[in-house]
Amino acid sequence: MPMRTECKNFESRSYPNGDTVRKCNIDLAPDAPWRCPENCSGYERRLADAAWTHGTLVVSPTPPEPAGLEDGSAAAVLDAAEEILNAIGDDVKAEVDAERAAAQTKPGVFSRLFRRKR
Repeated sequence: MPMRTECKNFESRSYPNGDTVRKCNIDLAPDAPWRCPENCSGYERRLADAAWTHGTLVVSPTPPEPAGLEDGSAAAVLDAAEEILNAIGDDVKAEVDAERAAAQTKPGVFSRLFRRKR
């Protein structure tokens, strides 16, 4: 089944360079942005759109499906990419935390000028 753009968990975001992201916010569509599961447990019709008329900011059409989507290979590639990101997530967080801690311990120009007298 194609992505259900009327689902409250569907999100589409366009960027100035023309790229568009289409996704399921609760990560239940392994073949996003092309398909939702047939009987998705997270499907809920978006109520705020009821009887609205959309202008020119309507979600752009979904790109054509790549070959091999039927056999689950697209979901396998996305799962592998997610595993790579999850594997390095703790390392990246530790680096960012270390940079923030280092930045907080260095006295800046203003802290030297306006330090409290003891």
